[in-house]
Amino acid sequence: MKKIERNFLVVKANEFIQKTRFNLSLAEQKTLAYVCSMINSIEENNFQLEYNFSILQYCKCCGFDYNSGQNYQEIKATLKKLSDRSIWLDLGDSEVLVRFLAKVRTNKRSGQVHIKLDEDLVPYLFDLKKKFTKYQLYNILAMKSAFSIRLYEILKSYCFHGTGAFHKSFLLDDLKKMLMVHEVKSYGDFSLFRARVLEIALKEINNLTDITVTYGVIKESKKVVEIEFLIQYKAGREILSQALKVDRYLDDLKPIENQVELSI
Repeated sequence: MKKIERNFLVVKANEFIQKTRFNLSLAEQKTLAYVCSMINSIEENNFQLEYNFSILQYCKCCGFDYNSGQNYQEIKATLKKLSDRSIWLDLGDSEVLVRFLAKVRTNKRSGQVHIKLDEDLVPYLFDLKKKFTKYQLYNILAMKSAFSIRLYEILKSYCFHGTGAFHKSFLLDDLKKMLMVHEVKSYGDFSLFRARVLEIALKEINNLTDITVTYGVIKESKKVVEIEFLIQYKAGREILSQALKVDRYLDDLKPIENQVELSI
């Protein structure tokens, strides 16, 4: 059986990761990363906005069971939902409302998808020279929590080199806003936020990706107000082992409805 290639490169501007606020499902985030992996973001003057891909190849790559086309409607619904999404990009004095996809067209006979990225994304995905984040697609494909992907990208965006250790602190309220849980009343209790969001995300990041993350908390009057992360890149051999583990997991996945949030 031919090995399924998942070693695609995802590249995004740091500003796009750090200053956007969005609430995408697990399937939507994986789909967006898959789309971004088709872009040659570092090539000069390359502003190709339209792309084609096979639904079957997309499913195999991401570990979704295509099941001879029976899940076509669910996959189409995920693409539609992603195309309907808009996000706010905080530019300091102003905010810009940006869409992900300007157009989606599917062909039931060929199983091909044609997409067009929104032109407002050009500064954040194309012709990137500095201050960008890159990672291999496989790092996020086996994740089961949408918070894991979001936190992974946020933390990676503050790692300026491929080696070494990095410290990054966030005010707790700011981190909750980045993860879009700031309006969840129960997460006013830090122990619940830690158990349901932070610990789950960090467990997946540490087990599945190219980085290891630990954290500490800073308190004022016994209340947690800030979180400090220590981010370290794994050694090359460990990264390869992680990639193989992800491959085996995704290749063995069972039908879509039991594994991922593709149904709308």
